[in-house]
Amino acid sequence: MTDFLIDPHQADVAGTPLILAVRQGGGGPRLTETHHHARGQLLGAMHGLVTVGTELGQWVVPAIHCVWLPPHHPHSFRSHGAFDGWSVYVAEEACARLPEAPCTMRSSGLLREAVLRVVQREPSPHLAAVIFDEIRTLPRERLGLPMPKDSRLAKIARAVLADLADNRRLEEWVADAGASARTVTRLFPRETGFSFTEWRQQARLMRALELLSAGEPVTAVAFELGYETVSAFIALFRRHFGVTPGRY
Repeated sequence: MTDFLIDPHQADVAGTPLILAVRQGGGGPRLTETHHHARGQLLGAMHGLVTVGTELGQWVVPAIHCVWLPPHHPHSFRSHGAFDGWSVYVAEEACARLPEAPCTMRSSGLLREAVLRVVQREPSPHLAAVIFDEIRTLPRERLGLPMPKDSRLAKIARAVLADLADNRRLEEWVADAGASARTVTRLFPRETGFSFTEWRQQARLMRALELLSAGEPVTAVAFELGYETVSAFIALFRRHFGVTPGRY
């Protein structure tokens, strides 16, 4: 873990160093279509908000978080407004010690400083070890929105995403899905890690981050997402992210 490379275009070239760190963005909005590479990727934001899409679902990455993508996982990237961030690319043979599935984690000042020093061409074995240890041990956060694979659940999930303000109960959602409420209640946690109610709440919170980053007023966001009162939205947002929507 002694050498580094700064050129992201060489990420999959045989014989390149174990870790590559690159600075990304620094300007207007950014959109990257679905792609994959042999290296694992840790992506973080310093300013702005990004949505990372994978075949398993979507991850929203605020500036205090980062997302890990194991090798060969197809993914896309979309920023909401101007974006300034970084990526660390880890050689495939070193990823056995890192998470096997995409996940979001709360970043740390230590990780950001180590990455930026590598970007500034200050590589060292110590910095490499710091980056590996941080990826392995940083606390995981449930900022992702896993999509169910069961066709009945997927139909319900797509309908919910099409109108997040729709407050119908589960019994009403299952009417067109060909499944009973009991079946959906049992399968949703198994396929997504969330109950149906938690999953819809997660979808709303992720969309709230996108709308707030686009400059939408807190009141407008609350009502667009189906909350009956602004205070209820603010309380839930603060419980999940530690700050009020206005502060965010």
